[in-house]
Amino acid sequence: MTGNQAPSPGRLAIVGAGVIGMSCAWRAARAGWGVDVVDPAPASGASWVAGGMLAAVTEAWPGEEALLELDSASLRGWPEFAAELTEAAGAPAGLRTEGTVVVAAAAGDRAELDDVAGFLARLGRQVDRLTARELRALEPAIGPDVRGGLSVPGDLAVDNRALLSALRAAGEKAGARFVTRRAARVTDGPAVELDDGSTLAADAVLVAAGAHSASLHPALDGLIRPVKGEILRLRHRRGALPPPGRTVRAVVDGRPVYLVPRDGGGLVLGATQYEAGFDTEPMVAGVRDLLRDAERVVPAIAEYALVETAAGLRPGSPDNLPLLGWLGPKAPGVMVATGHHRNGMLLAPLTAGAVLALLSGDPVPQPVAAADPARLLTETTVRR
Repeated sequence: MTGNQAPSPGRLAIVGAGVIGMSCAWRAARAGWGVDVVDPAPASGASWVAGGMLAAVTEAWPGEEALLELDSASLRGWPEFAAELTEAAGAPAGLRTEGTVVVAAAAGDRAELDDVAGFLARLGRQVDRLTARELRALEPAIGPDVRGGLSVPGDLAVDNRALLSALRAAGEKAGARFVTRRAARVTDGPAVELDDGSTLAADAVLVAAGAHSASLHPALDGLIRPVKGEILRLRHRRGALPPPGRTVRAVVDGRPVYLVPRDGGGLVLGATQYEAGFDTEPMVAGVRDLLRDAERVVPAIAEYALVETAAGLRPGSPDNLPLLGWLGPKAPGVMVATGHHRNGMLLAPLTAGAVLALLSGDPVPQPVAAADPARLLTETTVRR
């Protein structure tokens, strides 16, 4: 074992059964790896409460061009990924292809959207500018406070819970085994020490435990942090105006909010973001702000049922890029796929493909090079 390549195929232990861990498990098991997925509560955490936006363009920001390239490459692979998963699982993967509109609810918000559109245009990512009237022709539920916006038909969405269910089913059908224990730590060698004192040996270990990844291996200490975010799930009620068919992202007095439709009249609201450690209790202020801002964009939600409030922990990294690759010769056989922050759902196809390539010793797609953990690791962190 060199630390940069594992025998192929062999046994792979994956710590974390969120969207990243389960996508990698399915693809690796399908390729012939013996896969153990370690998680005390599979399909929970941030993946369970995600909005499900596949937003390569509308998440773009100046200074994060490498992330835009990574996101765009993964988005291009989503239709094929979803089709293969649906066939493998025998259940829908939850992909929605209606597209996205981005709207502004005040004059200052419109200026911010214009800045983003200009940035994207300079990168050759043209988006369509729409007047308020044009927006309401596309989505009649959008209210009179909205001043204008952008149409981004290429930014898609996925029902996160349908996706997680399909990933588990496909993984199990391919031979992946779920070990419902908590991982205490990952050791070089490699192996996973479980909370009951037992050890799970493997030819390679993949750390994909989201916001909890930093505690599993010394090299990751301080590189991954939890970023709290609340979501609300609403349901359309009879007599109210139907929800939008497209994802609606909005800026309301400088605050972001998104509304992502679900089948059956469901709607997911989100976009709060806090540095609050591992606190997963929804706060009154966060719920209030989401409802207030979303109602300004889509007034009809005042008549909807509020069916769920929840908070999740996005895994943040120092530069907002994920960590995707081997931890290096000082941590033989240990790989990491975490730090996806707001883009775990979006980056699942590209991450799974890159992990499989790394396991086989093949080149990864060019945009993945920017996510190599080596950019953040030092001799000291790897040896600790």
